[in-house]
Amino acid sequence: MTVYLDNASTTKPCKESAEAVMLALTENYGNPSSLHKMGLNAQLAVDSARKSIATALGCEAECIYFTSGATESNNLAIRGAVSAHGRRNKKIIVSAVEHASVSETMDSLENQGYEVVRISPKNGVFDAGDFVREADENTCLISMMLVNNETGHILPVKEVFSAVKRRFPHIITHCDCVQGFMKLLVKASSLGADLISLSGHKIHAVKGVGALYIKKGVRINPIISGGKQEKGIRSGTESVPLIAGFGSAVEKLASTIAQRYERAYELKAFLLDKLSGIEEVTVNSPADGSPYIINISMQRRSEIMLHYLEQNGIYVSSGSACSKGAQSGVLAQFGVNQKDSDSALRVSIGCETTEAELEFFVEKLKEGIENIRT
Repeated sequence: MTVYLDNASTTKPCKESAEAVMLALTENYGNPSSLHKMGLNAQLAVDSARKSIATALGCEAECIYFTSGATESNNLAIRGAVSAHGRRNKKIIVSAVEHASVSETMDSLENQGYEVVRISPKNGVFDAGDFVREADENTCLISMMLVNNETGHILPVKEVFSAVKRRFPHIITHCDCVQGFMKLLVKASSLGADLISLSGHKIHAVKGVGALYIKKGVRINPIISGGKQEKGIRSGTESVPLIAGFGSAVEKLASTIAQRYERAYELKAFLLDKLSGIEEVTVNSPADGSPYIINISMQRRSEIMLHYLEQNGIYVSSGSACSKGAQSGVLAQFGVNQKDSDSALRVSIGCETTEAELEFFVEKLKEGIENIRT
């Protein structure tokens, strides 16, 4: 039995996405910048995917720009906004629990002379007021993820961005929405973000494609120079197969967000009920977090338990896949002690997850705790 519970790292591409990729690879393989019919057909495929993503996000298609993934989208959003708006305003505000593609970009900008203020949660909860109080005339950018990729905490993005914009409309707002898009009901207008980063392979599309939403009228500078694709914001020939697959996955999922959320909520409740009978297990995820991510600790080193579960065909992670097993410090920010951080496992639910799979996971987790103890 194979039990895949690492969907926050990557998801299995859906049939529709895979078929769209194959069609673009084998038939619709023209360069979208070419002026002949093959080029036009490729451009139409890109435009169709752009429209699908825009419709799901509740924005106009011209606001969506394709990238190679969320890491590039985050870098483009942050570096592009700072380049365009940070010559005089040198202050940046960011949450202390961001993905490495944001946190390490902030470290780099700090080394270049920018003031980076990192806001931490208090007792595991973010106070929107902490972000708002730090904002001032010298601030050029605020960046916050919507859903934390390690714990499932949902950050108060709407409250922060709305309050900040009322006081300082010049501040650019950026949201890493990778773990929220197509899982929560997310719309660009209600989120209040000028820039939103998205990823394909987190929503049953393929790896290597992402997107950046840029609100109409918001200016950022490109970080790649070249052939002026994507209206000059992201040069480089568009990957038609990956983009087409991204659009097809969005089309498939868009009408079932509420139903899938409810299903994930039921599965999370089922898992937590089963785990409640194991004395050694501590749950690190909040009750009101995303139901797709459940972080637990079990007083056994993560790496040892990971391999024990893997031997039984169960695949989970110890945190963000991008950290390759190294601790990011996110759990500590949410008040998890060092011992529990060392034994943390992230269980992330997907479209195909079943109660039987979660029950098997719990059974083998119990078995692993006993075997590792002895």
